[in-house]
Amino acid sequence: MNEQLKKITEEALSRIASCEDQAGLNEVRVAYLGKKGEITQLMKSMKDIPAEERPAFGQLVNDARSKVEEAIEEAALAIKRRDREKKFREEEIDVTLPAKKLRIGHGHPCQRALDELERIFTGMGYEVVEGPEIEYQEYNFTKLNIPEGHPARDEQDTFYITDQILLRSQTSPVQARTMEKGKLPIRMISPGRVFRSDSIDATHSPSFYQVEGLAVDKYITMTDLKGTLTEFAKELFGPDTKTRFRPHHFNFTEPSAEMDVSCFKCHGKGCRFCKGEGWIEILGCGMVHPNVLDMCGIDSREYTGFAFGVGLERIALLKYEIDDMRLLYENDQRFLDQF
Repeated sequence: MNEQLKKITEEALSRIASCEDQAGLNEVRVAYLGKKGEITQLMKSMKDIPAEERPAFGQLVNDARSKVEEAIEEAALAIKRRDREKKFREEEIDVTLPAKKLRIGHGHPCQRALDELERIFTGMGYEVVEGPEIEYQEYNFTKLNIPEGHPARDEQDTFYITDQILLRSQTSPVQARTMEKGKLPIRMISPGRVFRSDSIDATHSPSFYQVEGLAVDKYITMTDLKGTLTEFAKELFGPDTKTRFRPHHFNFTEPSAEMDVSCFKCHGKGCRFCKGEGWIEILGCGMVHPNVLDMCGIDSREYTGFAFGVGLERIALLKYEIDDMRLLYENDQRFLDQF
């Protein structure tokens, strides 16, 4: 038995010395010290040894067990130390290498234009209100004084989901929803994406952004509209900017107008930028039609208001002198880096 114990102990120590990882050590532990391990079995076989020899043999088995356990613990520490040193070598950082340059982004031309518009109008006391891009026909047309049969409702001009649900063709539905709440007076702008069935070219896209404004209160007149938009133009294009209003037609406003601003490149003298006219068309506007007020629950005999709408991309194209709207959406880094 003593010879067998000595042989088993030497085999265990030899296997421990050749282990490369923790998994190998666990296998050795189970093979020799587990419930069915070889040293454990020798301890259980003591009942077959004469009583006078049991104390001495038990001591030998315990000594062998202690040697194997100590050898396993030392090997585990050595493996752990080796793995840690290997990891340190693999993850070593050369602090003498130059640091990677961080690229700092900046606002997209459209976002910068929107931030500027919001800054100007919130400075005048307007609030920014957003609404759903998928809209009911009632809000997109009916409540804006655009009746059944109007060309704007044509399927060739508007993206319909069902006969009553569509992708909004303007942000005016946000104004209708705000007026329905009945909280007066109203000073708001409604920026957002809109959709129209247009072919893509240098100045058109089936998806683009609008910023529309609305003011409703007692005694609001066309003078308030012109004063507000003139101040807006001066803030956006410079204090020397002049404005002019030309009669136009919109279903939801009466009277209606197109607003031009004096060319900020030639100051009205005429140049390539303004095509020699000295003026640049920028937005549509007018006094809110009484029918629109009444359909949205506001008494048109007591309240009046004005509304306007401007294409965000048009502002960006003008302000940053971009000649093709498609450049704003192509995500060409060479183009965007210019801003």
